[in-house]
Amino acid sequence: MKLQSEQLFFNGPILAKKLADYVQDLGTDQSTGAFASFLGQVRADMINGEPVRAIEYTAYESMAEEKMQEIAREVQQQFGIIGAQVKHSLGIVEAGQICLLVITTSAHRRAAIEACNELVERVKKELPVWGKEILGSDNHQWKVNQ
Repeated sequence: MKLQSEQLFFNGPILAKKLADYVQDLGTDQSTGAFASFLGQVRADMINGEPVRAIEYTAYESMAEEKMQEIAREVQQQFGIIGAQVKHSLGIVEAGQICLLVITTSAHRRAAIEACNELVERVKKELPVWGKEILGSDNHQWKVNQ
């Protein structure tokens, strides 16, 4: 089983073409019958009349890496998935760029989809990652995950 074998964090935006690399890596187990994935992208939300042009992500990296391993193990036990990979951006990610990637594999689609959803929710709620929204005028505010 391959659970979060690589580093969690990725400097800058996550390139969409990396998804294929992670799928290929996770798909080597011949008992895999389903993949589920989630790509999170920075939105150009309007805040007080100004567009969000980027988010600058920071994290308590060592704590986040440890917590991610714990979450991955718990999700694997809960859903019986075969593999999982989670990547989160650090640094500046502009609106329209990918900041979060989650992939799960399982023998069956339901477990892969439900595990992927659970990982996304827990990453956003439990990891010590913060986002500073940079607005069009270079003003900023700290993002609150919902």
